[in-house]
Parts: sequence; structure tokens; C-alpha cells
Amino acid sequence: MPIKTTICRIGNSRGIILPASVLEQVGASDALNLSIENGCIILAPVQEPRQSWFDNAAGYQATQEESAWESGRLSEDSEWVW
Repeated sequence: MPIKTTICRIGNSRGIILPASVLEQVGASDALNLSIENGCIILAPVQEPRQSWFDNAAGYQATQEESAWESGRLSEDSEWVW
């Protein structure tokens, strides 16, 4: 459902007031990304880089190969050629 809002002067710029309930619905807090598509102004919440990387980390189980990195011993010293 569209919400009508007015454009107000802020110095030499213009601004709009967004209801807190709208910001909560999209998960935005202090910043929004603004873009223009097909003559429409699009506002979207800013997504932090790598924000969701650890969302599923709690259930992750390392494979045997990945666990080798934790021990610090990946192969026998005799396999190394210097």
C-alpha cells in the first residue's frame, strides 16, 4: 500500500520523512541505498559486506581435510621438496 509523504527543504537539498514502521519492515536503521530505475526512486537497506557469512556457522562440521589445517600438519616433512 503506497504511503504519501511530502518533500521538504533541507538547506539546498530536499528530503522526506520515513515512518519508523517502514524502516523496521525493511530492516533499515541509519542508512539506505538510493537508486533510480525507470523513473522511480528506489530506497533499499544497506547490506554490510559478508553480513550473512556466519549465519549458518553454528551447524557447520569441518571435513577431515579441513580439520588438517587446524592441527598444522598437512603432510609428512619427507614430501616437501626444497
